[in-house]
Amino acid sequence: MRGGGLDCARGAGESTGHMPRTRSLAVVPLLLLGVAGAGAPTLRAQADAAATAPAVAAAGAVDATLTDGRWSPRRLSEFAGTTGTVVFFTAIDCPIAQRYLPRIGELAREFAPPRFRFLVVNTGCGDALVDAAAQQVEAAPATTFGKDFDGALARALGVERTATAVVLDGERRVVYRGRVDAQYRYAGTMPNPGRADLRAALEDVAAGRPVAVAATVVEGCRLDFGASPAAATVAEPSFWRDVLPLLQQHCQDCHRAGGEGPFALASPADCKSHLAMIGEVVTERRMPPWYGSRAHGDFVNVRGLDDSQRALITAWIAAGAPEGNAADAPSLRTFLQQQWRIGEPDLVLKVPVPIRLPAEGYLPYKYFVLPYHFEHDTWVEGIEIKPELKNSLHHCNLARVQWGQPFSQDGFVTGQVPGGDAMVLDPGTAVRIPAGSALVLQAHYVTTGEPVVDRLRVGLRFPRTTVDRELRVLIAHDSRFEIPAGAPAYPVQGRRTLKTAARGIGLFVHMHLRGRDMTVTSTTPDGGDETLLVVPNYNFDWQQSYRWGKAGRLFPAGTRIAALAHFDNSASNPFNPDPTVPVHFGQETVDEMMYAFLFYTQDGERLGLAIDPHTGRVVE
Repeated sequence: MRGGGLDCARGAGESTGHMPRTRSLAVVPLLLLGVAGAGAPTLRAQADAAATAPAVAAAGAVDATLTDGRWSPRRLSEFAGTTGTVVFFTAIDCPIAQRYLPRIGELAREFAPPRFRFLVVNTGCGDALVDAAAQQVEAAPATTFGKDFDGALARALGVERTATAVVLDGERRVVYRGRVDAQYRYAGTMPNPGRADLRAALEDVAAGRPVAVAATVVEGCRLDFGASPAAATVAEPSFWRDVLPLLQQHCQDCHRAGGEGPFALASPADCKSHLAMIGEVVTERRMPPWYGSRAHGDFVNVRGLDDSQRALITAWIAAGAPEGNAADAPSLRTFLQQQWRIGEPDLVLKVPVPIRLPAEGYLPYKYFVLPYHFEHDTWVEGIEIKPELKNSLHHCNLARVQWGQPFSQDGFVTGQVPGGDAMVLDPGTAVRIPAGSALVLQAHYVTTGEPVVDRLRVGLRFPRTTVDRELRVLIAHDSRFEIPAGAPAYPVQGRRTLKTAARGIGLFVHMHLRGRDMTVTSTTPDGGDETLLVVPNYNFDWQQSYRWGKAGRLFPAGTRIAALAHFDNSASNPFNPDPTVPVHFGQETVDEMMYAFLFYTQDGERLGLAIDPHTGRVVE
């Protein structure tokens, strides 16, 4: 079993087989009669093993570190429920843990906060945090996700295998450690789960009783946090020959002079100043950042290093970061030499006044009408929002509105977000800015510790080829929700239906500080369902687009696009402005939003428009 650091080997007399996805019905009577197959313990042997399960020590309050879904270090105590806390250990490829995850989700709904908080903690050494969080969101969305990178939490709780559930009382003392029940085993699936051990423990704790059965044996994959990392494919990696190409491909979009990253990664000196941090974020797969589950959606702008690339960087750091020969360096990337990512714009619109920002404090959204009136329909194939101070502008949305009307998401065109791309459309596809329109910016600035002045520009690039397709946007959203105070995983849904056949170009999701995850799905008129995107650990500070390839995704007319989001309005969310109040839709960051954007063109559209490349207008 590939467990990414999980060792599923067991001691003498234990089964070495994996759980099969299906079992012959003929096997079940043998198990019921206590007749073991090859290596499978009998029911009597299992009962005897339960009687010798390790006792739960009567220790004091337990606390330990773990990593939450946004890669932030946290303490177990930050997730405590008023009655108790449940921690369930899992790994992506452990079949027993996989099968129990939905049951953990059911218990989390039944024993919901403020009584119990449920944590699903991934322990797979080779499991990417985003993929592990996606597994939790899909199977047990009412729970909270954590990652135990170094095994500190597992050791503190005395856990040796996945599929182990640990119950702590209101004072964080371990009162139960063991299995969920006896249904999913090494030898297969039992027809009856037997005693519901975890449920019984929760009922005892909720009633204020001592837990009747405080420990049971667990059949799961053995934890092994000492797994060796992948070996580097280059024996003696150097900066110029081996590391720089990876930085160019995956890092320098942001980590460059004037970029959004906090420091440049263009030279050996740049890297040597941050070697420890580079090693940490590469090992944890925190960087390069990517927040979409790789199990869904074939996106062309996906970021991330593979195992061999991560091994190369860690081996280079371990060797002392040798520079090598500068003559081996690849050529300088073009975008490092150009001012605009869309190429030289044909029209640059400037906010007419300097934007003065204080040194500290929270800043409400600012709105700016760009000083240009579009007297004719204007077609645009490239749009870029460009601040002078990238570390001050958190994000900025651009919308087309009729002159004199307020900003509205219904006219959304594009945005500038941390880690995002400029809008560059394929030849033949363009955005139409209708006659009589103006462009409005909604800008969210943050303070940096000193007063600064920003100047904001928008560059437009007009089409050079015939325009056949108009870029359109369908928005699945809800603006009438109320997220209760203290709710750790409150669901909000939105859906829209495509009236015509469409070719999807990409997706974008947006929430605020309480947004935890979002899943976007499609349902065709014949009932075919597909998960298009899962963002299991949404990050307000690092929002990304998710783009399909040039062929796009075809959706027949009548396809329903639906989005399901979960919001964490509890005190365990460190970004929550106030967990004691309910939250509603609103424009400010302290409010909430729930939007899923599908960018698309109408399938088969052939406009055949010749465009003046100097004005963006149709040539009559």
